[in-house]
Amino acid sequence: KNPNGPSSTGVTPGNRNPQTVALVQGLVKDGAVGELRRCFGSRMEFGTAGLRAAMGPGISCMNDLTIIQTTQGFCKYLEHCFGEGLKERGVVVGFDARAHPPSGGSSKRFASLAAAVFIGRGVPVHLFCDITPTPFVPFTVSHLGLCAGVMVTASHNPKQDNGYKVYWENGAQIVPPHDKGISVAIEANLEPWPESWDITCLSHSPLLKGPVPKHSHRVLPDHPAALDINKSSEVKIVHTSVHGVGHAFVQSAFKAFDLRPPYAVEEQKDPDPEFPTVKYPNPEEGEGVLTLSFALAEREGATVVLANDPDADRLAVAEKQEGGQWRVFSGNELGALLGWWVYKCWKQTNPDQSTVKSVYMLSSTVSSKILRAIALKEGFHFEETLTGFKWMGNRARELLDQNKIVLFAFEEAIGYMCGSAVLDKDGVSAAAIAGEMTSYLAAKNTTLSQQLTAIYEEYGYHITKNSYFICHDQEVIRAMFDRLRHYGNQEDVSYPRQCGGVAITAVRDLTTGYDSNQADNKAVLPSSPSSQMITFSFSNGGVATMRTSGTEPKIKYYTELCAAPGNSDVKGLQKELDDLVNAIVEDFFQPQKNNLHLGARNLSD
Repeated sequence: KNPNGPSSTGVTPGNRNPQTVALVQGLVKDGAVGELRRCFGSRMEFGTAGLRAAMGPGISCMNDLTIIQTTQGFCKYLEHCFGEGLKERGVVVGFDARAHPPSGGSSKRFASLAAAVFIGRGVPVHLFCDITPTPFVPFTVSHLGLCAGVMVTASHNPKQDNGYKVYWENGAQIVPPHDKGISVAIEANLEPWPESWDITCLSHSPLLKGPVPKHSHRVLPDHPAALDINKSSEVKIVHTSVHGVGHAFVQSAFKAFDLRPPYAVEEQKDPDPEFPTVKYPNPEEGEGVLTLSFALAEREGATVVLANDPDADRLAVAEKQEGGQWRVFSGNELGALLGWWVYKCWKQTNPDQSTVKSVYMLSSTVSSKILRAIALKEGFHFEETLTGFKWMGNRARELLDQNKIVLFAFEEAIGYMCGSAVLDKDGVSAAAIAGEMTSYLAAKNTTLSQQLTAIYEEYGYHITKNSYFICHDQEVIRAMFDRLRHYGNQEDVSYPRQCGGVAITAVRDLTTGYDSNQADNKAVLPSSPSSQMITFSFSNGGVATMRTSGTEPKIKYYTELCAAPGNSDVKGLQKELDDLVNAIVEDFFQPQKNNLHLGARNLSD
């Protein structure tokens, strides 16, 4: 009789969604103890990524009640941080197209409930009237000077999932200690407030604000677009939104950039929470998600394909090669191309280079170091952050507050921030800028693949290889990483000195906070004992990071071989990296001994 567990006061709050209640009643009737335990066994943990879980009944799932409880906690935390300023400035709430009819859950309904909670506390709410890309929420927070933003989305997760993503007043995702503060406030406010269920207030409340500013027209002046080339370009490009929200917004962005509209994959352009044409709605999977795009490109004579994930914050790009096959660029390769192009555009409008020392580019620590190589030669600054755009977004805000120029940031999981209008990954503006770059190169009779080679030849080849192992046993994971910290010595800290015959020149352990590159052996990047992450630097220019996933039973590895400019032996470099990766897998992971199962490719958290 208690579909969502007792509140903190011991009173059963109940869930007023009849479909959710009916699901629980059916499970009870069927005696589905295991499923009931899964749904009610433990509450979802609110972290820096907010919430992400399956839609369904119980405190471990996304449903009306857990959305209300989460928003009540978030609202109370905002009241604590901003006081009356919260009622003066307000918040923004957006949502994607996800829906789960069996449980009665949908992103739109969850967003409406979240808005109702805020309005019930006298907080003004800018609620998007229709589906929207995730990056439009942080854009609105920054542009309107709001206290916070909420985006209801599960991004590229399976169709049954949903999520609750939070942005702070600086326009970036939350970082500690806000996650802990919000989590504590949620636990203290589980009992629904009387007005929290009343979504009828959305039809008449003066606290519900009007339209939000247009994203494309704000991103455009932040990027010195090559409008003349864009207008005359005859390049044919295909775009797919993979049944998500991106179609209309990418079309609008191309129009704002004076680019020829991309051909849309008809079967995938309209939002569909069932994602009927793909196994996983994640363009990072590569060719399997892009099959329909390639077919359309062949029919129309297009040579480039752009793909967004369902909430349009990520971008994948593929190009047809001379032999007729399609090349799907890795996240690192596209990061090199976009970083090069954004800097080239900035340089054209700043020919005297007087402000180059104020220019910054960022990437996550597990991403390619290609931006570092470009920065060293061109004279701007490069910084790396912890994994995730929450760290890059917050660091970008710090730099902007110091009157620095943040041109670009990226992570290898196909996330790109072009300019600083949005302090998060933005697949819509990245798509338009990729289209513009493609048009420019076509005018020079150059392909994306050729330009990538030119970048590597000028700044040094950066060859990467990433994957992961599946492991459900936390004790095995702990023992594996402890072995690397006490390599050959069980008493003292002693990391490996070589692997596969290649000397290890530096070790950074962000679990313990150790960094051999620093004079005091203390890491500059924040460390966390709750997750495993060790980076090894090798004498041959190789870098390898091993880390555990925050959301999945995976131990990931990210490897890169960085060569000096002039070394164009790509096959030799690839073999050198392959040999190093094989040695790392056999010596550091020990998959047979630890019963690890290799994944197909690296997927983001």
